[in-house]
Amino acid sequence: MSTLDLGALGWNAGFAAKLDPGLEPGRVAAVHRGAIDVHTASGLVRTGLPGRMFHDGTDLAVGDWVGLADGVVRTVLPRRSALVRNAAGRATSTQTLAANVDVAFVVSSLGPDLEPRRLERYLVTIWSSGAEPELVLTKADRLDDPWPLVAEVEAVAPGVPVHVVSALTGQGCDRLRARIEPGRTAILLGSSGVGKSTLVNRFAGAELMDTGETREDDDEGRHTTSHRELMLLPGGGIVIDTPGLRELQLSDTAAGFDETFADVDELAASCRFSDCAHEAEPGCAVLAAVEAGTLAPDRLASWRKLQRELLAIAMRTDHLLRKEETRKWRLLSREARARTRPR
Repeated sequence: MSTLDLGALGWNAGFAAKLDPGLEPGRVAAVHRGAIDVHTASGLVRTGLPGRMFHDGTDLAVGDWVGLADGVVRTVLPRRSALVRNAAGRATSTQTLAANVDVAFVVSSLGPDLEPRRLERYLVTIWSSGAEPELVLTKADRLDDPWPLVAEVEAVAPGVPVHVVSALTGQGCDRLRARIEPGRTAILLGSSGVGKSTLVNRFAGAELMDTGETREDDDEGRHTTSHRELMLLPGGGIVIDTPGLRELQLSDTAAGFDETFADVDELAASCRFSDCAHEAEPGCAVLAAVEAGTLAPDRLASWRKLQRELLAIAMRTDHLLRKEETRKWRLLSREARARTRPR
């Protein structure tokens, strides 16, 4: 029986040191309702979680390394990285999109789907995950001059590589494929119809994933990929294709927020007051940059919006933070009433 080199799937000494003796290592390729596909040295096996792990709500995601015994998952190894999003709604519950990812490609097409503010949300999530973000702008063949749109994207992603590609003509595809080196894991994230599955098929040299047509007016497509799936590419490298994400709710990702808005943070270091909120304070370097035209107003507005969103998420889980915010608002209300009281 032929065996698979687990190193090609990303197995290394760090994971090996955390595997209990007697367990067989495997990497989760797909999670289905009631079943799990796992790559092992002997091939792809379909298995499941024992009742105890299932009822305990064990968090298992595509890309996880697991230990198996008797063909059943017995343990999930600690992750090196994890892409996590909040579930929609007021309840604070999270969903792990993928684990042990090295590079996350945020895929968006050059056209009406391109929205820099949406890209910022992806970057916050990826930076906080432990993976490295890269942006992929597809369907370059549809525009005579894509570079003004590329410049808009680069402005919201300082220091992040931006790839301009066309699966139709092959532009930029070889350079992008080279970023998925043997043993490294990449994930493709983005809306439906932006070309994620088409890129996977091109990398694989075969029709591994179904693809569908998109609407020309808004570039949206149907969900041709129905579940997240990890695949080993010919020539080495691992890729995870994902269904289109209609929205990306942030989780508690303060570290990723700072990385995403490093340009704002750098300006804030020159503000007169260390606790400057960049609203109307004297000596605010951030507002000065907006006034001078070196920082886009939309960029600052997005910084404020996502910061408020992260604060709301933190307050749901931290009762002390909730109490402190309530105290601040009461103090501000008293001060406002005192200013307006007749003298």
